[in-house]
Amino acid sequence: MSDQAGAAGDESALPLPVAAVVVDTPLAHLDRVFEYAVPEELLEAAAPGARVRVHFAGRELDGFVVERRAEAEHGGRLSPLRRVVSPEPVLTPPLLALCRAVADRYAGSLSDVLRLAVPKRHATAERNLPLEAPAPEAPEDGSSDGDEDRGPWAAYPAGGAWLRRVAAGEGPAAAWSALPARTPGDDWPRAFADAAAAALRGGRGAVLVVPDHRDVDRLDAALTDVLGRGRHVRLTADQGPQARYTAWLKVLRGHVDVAIGTRAAAFAPVRNLGLVAWWDDGDDLLDEPRSPYPHSGTVLQIRAAQSGAAVLAGGYVRSLHVQEGVERGRLLAVEAEPTLLRAVAPRVTVAGEGADEERDGPAARAHLPSRAWRVAKDALHDGPVLVQVPRRGYLPSLSCAECRTPVRCARCHGPVAVGGPGSPPACRWCGAALGDGGRDAGFECRECGSRRLRSSITGARRTAEEIGRAFPGAPVITSGSGEVHATVEDEPAIVIATPGAEPLAPKGYSAVLLLDAWASLDLPVLDASTESLRRWAAAAALARPGRTVVLCGVPDGMTLPAVEALVRWDPGWLAERELADRRGLGLPPSVRMAQLSGSRRAVEEALRQVELPGAAQVLGPMPVPDLGMRGSAGADQGWHALVRVPVESTPELTRALQALKAFRSARKEPEVVTVRVDPTDGF
Repeated sequence: MSDQAGAAGDESALPLPVAAVVVDTPLAHLDRVFEYAVPEELLEAAAPGARVRVHFAGRELDGFVVERRAEAEHGGRLSPLRRVVSPEPVLTPPLLALCRAVADRYAGSLSDVLRLAVPKRHATAERNLPLEAPAPEAPEDGSSDGDEDRGPWAAYPAGGAWLRRVAAGEGPAAAWSALPARTPGDDWPRAFADAAAAALRGGRGAVLVVPDHRDVDRLDAALTDVLGRGRHVRLTADQGPQARYTAWLKVLRGHVDVAIGTRAAAFAPVRNLGLVAWWDDGDDLLDEPRSPYPHSGTVLQIRAAQSGAAVLAGGYVRSLHVQEGVERGRLLAVEAEPTLLRAVAPRVTVAGEGADEERDGPAARAHLPSRAWRVAKDALHDGPVLVQVPRRGYLPSLSCAECRTPVRCARCHGPVAVGGPGSPPACRWCGAALGDGGRDAGFECRECGSRRLRSSITGARRTAEEIGRAFPGAPVITSGSGEVHATVEDEPAIVIATPGAEPLAPKGYSAVLLLDAWASLDLPVLDASTESLRRWAAAAALARPGRTVVLCGVPDGMTLPAVEALVRWDPGWLAERELADRRGLGLPPSVRMAQLSGSRRAVEEALRQVELPGAAQVLGPMPVPDLGMRGSAGADQGWHALVRVPVESTPELTRALQALKAFRSARKEPEVVTVRVDPTDGF
């Protein structure tokens, strides 16, 4: 060995007595690494990625070792590490880089993202899981044999080519507009499983993220069929601490190369990542409710950019964020041929159009229109009928019978509702009753003085009552908040469900009724049109091929793009149209928006303190609009300001907001200002 090589070997054998540690603290001005001396007895255990305990500001806090150094950059005396909690290197360099990038993208701190990315340690799970993985079982049906021109992807001209590129180790990015399933073997979970199999054939792993646990169950079953047992793990919030940490460790130690789950799975430490995929980008369950509020799709796209992995954003409809990616060339649209689309898309009709009103009179536009009643009556002969209602409860919203002004609680200004038959109107937030002497007792409209009430919208429970009377003898099944059914039998029944809670029928529904379309279109959010289409399409896709979907409660006298997109089954057209409108108005996602919320004084002070990019426009401060949604960030804090910049200026904006948070944290400002990039509240 040469002298130079020997010197290099001696240098690599140095004990590296300094540990750079990320300390778990919520204080924004401490969002950096701190150096600690490594005691001799911890030199081996305190490896990069290990969990440690350190003395910090008079307390013992948790942290992660991110680097070992030969010399300290700090000139003073270093405090020693107190102990190594676990030598398991849970914070790998790729995971650290991802967390840092997510924190920078959302103007957050590294500690906040690490709490989302790395689950709490479970010592028993760590001790019991073997270091070496057992041999996985082979798939039962031989479906992962590498024929990309079979299966669900064969219906898409670009599908086979995309899969071949994934299997070849490339990183193609696709926005997939999924068709409703024609057979149980060509649904979206099977397509996701085939994509994961393609990544495995290329010697790489995959991360697949879906909105809720029912989607995880479907994807879990599809992956087991395609890959065999033991080839993937699931990561969800409903797992116990030991089960979740065991699954996470299996990914970390390389026992499996495929991780599926809800939001937290986006950070799963899959080795040699080859594919990231998520389903239904517009579902708000993919938005993390904890700081810094990242969206799972954005996290996965950051991972793909860092690792060179392929990208798959799938859904029946296309969110505006995905549409923006298509138009900017970051995502390739994967769609079916128009002839096939027309053949398999649901047959959607709109109640009250054509000859309905002339034939049925006022019944054509009733809560359950006559056309919908006839379709359901005929369909009940050979299977279940799905009825989607936009709201749960009985009568979840009341208004003045004369002027239609919404009724609000005198105590807390919350919405007033009727909880059940015979119940007096009461506030949904604080429970204060409007009156005990009957439905209208105690009410006087603040606008017109009327004392009469009317229901603004009919909830799932009241709808179940009405449906039961309309179809005597037919079983009525309700699925919604509190009791969500995963599946129903292929027997005649009326299934009433709120959006996102629709059960699966093994052979599909014999008909689908979408009630109160106006209530979805009147949602007090910027995305009301695309969100309405997303909800309707998810339910309509559960119908059997060729069966009828009836859209009820559409406002008359106007052309509504969301309704037209559903009837034509052309969600890409609506996304393109909406994004063009947003671009002309300077609204997200064509621009980057950030929200500062708090008290009026705190928001005004923060705007004076922050050094925004030159291209930034400040809107506000202003009172947060009353959207009737309890628990939103703005509703609790009263005032907010919006900062708008071109998308290209996102890094400058987030750096400025991180500096603002650090400045206010260091000064120990008494009032909190919440910072959120890509806000969902207040729009």
